Amino acid sequence: MPGLTAATVRAVRADDDLHALTELIHAAYAPHAARGLRFWGTHQSVDDTATRLASGEGLLAEVDGQAVGTVTLRRPQPDSPVADYRDPFAWSLGQFAVAPLHKGRGVGRALHAFALQRAASQGARTMLVDTAAPALELIEMYRRWGYEPCGECDWRPLTNYLSVLMRRSLSPPGTA
Repeated sequence: MPGLTAATVRAVRADDDLHALTELIHAAYAPHAARGLRFWGTHQSVDDTATRLASGEGLLAEVDGQAVGTVTLRRPQPDSPVADYRDPFAWSLGQFAVAPLHKGRGVGRALHAFALQRAASQGARTMLVDTAAPALELIEMYRRWGYEPCGECDWRPLTNYLSVLMRRSLSPPGTA
């Protein structure tokens, strides 16, 4: 296993290169596309990347000034077709992506920890994520990070799979 990488996590800025970020997302999702899973991140446009980042708080992980990961942290979504996403104390993560050369080096964990702290500091009590039901490795990763399946959501025809909805509780700031 490669060594851990010291990643810095920050908010996405207006001057960040969304073309490069879209390429990073495509590369991160390419193994899923090779298995026939049509995640939005496998083929989205630069405009789609901008829209998804604007739907919440876009976060960026950097190593030596280079973007190596991203996730969108979303507040409760009162208009979501998924009831759990409408919960006023539930935040969610979307389009989690780590550059292939940095997978397994702690970049994803750094993004995740930053997002959890940010959400908890703003009053979130729950974090939600959904992922493709056939992506068992992603479901297992989220389980290791404290998530448990709590339902399903169906984004078809935007995707070509049923999604597993997963939840974890957040500790209030300053508690274990």
